[in-house]
Amino acid sequence: MRAVAQRVAEARVRVGGRVVGEIARGLLVYLGVGAGDDEAAAGYIAEKLVGLRVFEDAAGKMSLDLPTVGGAVLLVSQFTLYGDVRKGRRPSFDKAMEPVAAEALYRRVAELMRARGVVVETGVFRAEMMVESVNEGPVTILVDGARGF
Repeated sequence: MRAVAQRVAEARVRVGGRVVGEIARGLLVYLGVGAGDDEAAAGYIAEKLVGLRVFEDAAGKMSLDLPTVGGAVLLVSQFTLYGDVRKGRRPSFDKAMEPVAAEALYRRVAELMRARGVVVETGVFRAEMMVESVNEGPVTILVDGARGF
């Protein structure tokens, strides 16, 4: 799995003009599921995201995680994180997982983060989404699954 996590003051996702997920302070996470990912990968990425220490403490150091600051997650599916442009200019998505299994693992990541006490809002899997965010910092972190990029 691959994730891009952005520290945000607020974020929302719209489908067909309607807000389907919205958070205040927290992380906007774009999540891609790769071929070969499994339950262990979902557990790894959920734990890593919840534990990311990207929020500032009183001294201005990034040492606080989501539960400590009471932050939420807006989780948005993003198969294009597996776009490979090493050959030509049109991305190949051969390394992305097929949609049915990918959706199950995407939902599992959300469940695992919720089980760790984090509020998680989501987009709509495979929908055309409009994502709005106010980045804090900006802070953007690439989180790679245990198997690497």
